[in-house]
Amino acid sequence: MFNRDRWNEILEALNANRFRTFLTAFGVFWGITILVLLLALTNGLRTGVAVDFANQATNTMFMWGQSTSMAYKGMNKGRRVQFKTDDIDALKNNIPGLKYVSPRLQLGGYRGANNVTRKEKTGAFQVNGDYPEFINQQYMDIIKGRWISYSDIDNKMKSAVIGVDVEKTLFDLGEEPIGSYIKINGVNFKVIGVFNNPNTKGDSEEQANTIFIPFTSFAKAFNTADNVGWFTLTAHDDISITELKPDILALMRSQHKVHPDDMRAVGNFDLAERFAQFSGLFNILKIVGYFVGILVLFSGGIGISNIMLIVVKERTNEIGVRRALGATPWMIKKQILQESLVLTLISGLAGIAFSALVMWLMNYALDMNGPVDNFKNPTVNITVIIVALIFLTVAGLFAGLIPASRATTMKPVDALRTE
Repeated sequence: MFNRDRWNEILEALNANRFRTFLTAFGVFWGITILVLLLALTNGLRTGVAVDFANQATNTMFMWGQSTSMAYKGMNKGRRVQFKTDDIDALKNNIPGLKYVSPRLQLGGYRGANNVTRKEKTGAFQVNGDYPEFINQQYMDIIKGRWISYSDIDNKMKSAVIGVDVEKTLFDLGEEPIGSYIKINGVNFKVIGVFNNPNTKGDSEEQANTIFIPFTSFAKAFNTADNVGWFTLTAHDDISITELKPDILALMRSQHKVHPDDMRAVGNFDLAERFAQFSGLFNILKIVGYFVGILVLFSGGIGISNIMLIVVKERTNEIGVRRALGATPWMIKKQILQESLVLTLISGLAGIAFSALVMWLMNYALDMNGPVDNFKNPTVNITVIIVALIFLTVAGLFAGLIPASRATTMKPVDALRTE
């Protein structure tokens, strides 16, 4: 039940020495602020990295041929491992856990020499020869036309899906690219689609300056025979590509007569393993954030407890009068506990409000200045706020428990004698 007189007494006690109350509350304020902001920054990093991984299937690895480091079966070390189209069926037939097996051929680059022309316009773009499955491994939005199909693969159609920056470079504003022809290293290809990569950061310029053509058309047009540049391999959802990796690499070493112990002949990059490493790092950072924030909150609670002990000592005479007038020990204890709890909650709520303002300013700055690599949307879950408030309530009660117990142990006569 609300008691106005009791709340007036609490406010008067807190206003009696405002500077001391401010310094006491600042410990809790600063503790909750550090806790919330550390968790928000950790979440911002986690979200930023997740966005970087969002345009790719994370249960994926990339694999390419390198030079052998060991002699084997009469062949000297230093031999270059060249993947072949036969490896496609070998991987599909021998590694049943693989969901997608995508070979790739590649030429050019958007920072290299001009390799694509249309009428009088030219540009330097990365050209990839891929299979239709690749769009399930590196996600992209087809904003015009369509993606490569198996009809293009089987018929070796000279079709091309171009990035948005390729369209800007080779076509005038408002000009329709679908159905037009571009020349890649002197070979005509028909534009069948325009894509844009979602959630790209960092290398988005390179992706927007990329052209995709059917793998078989690439091999025919640029005389790569049955060579494969590298593979993108994705496992089924219930199997980790990291678990399949030893069998995949062993199979490739066997396919290309590489010593079974030669770990350098086949290069690879395990995206799933890297993603797991980042996730583990952010979990550790989250634990550190909780640990540091709780320690600071704990020190703030100790500060409140110490100040309340001083307050009890200063109000010894007042407590004696109350006891003499009939106040029970529980009434005295409740008064001290309420003062401690109010001080803790007010300072804690102020810290939460200040943290919310800082998070809003960070998000506003990100919106105004554009995305930052590996950092996005620093926020905290409402559950964290609720848990923090519960912790503050418990901390406030414990902070006032010792002073309140001390206040109730004093005898009224002794308290009245205190000067």
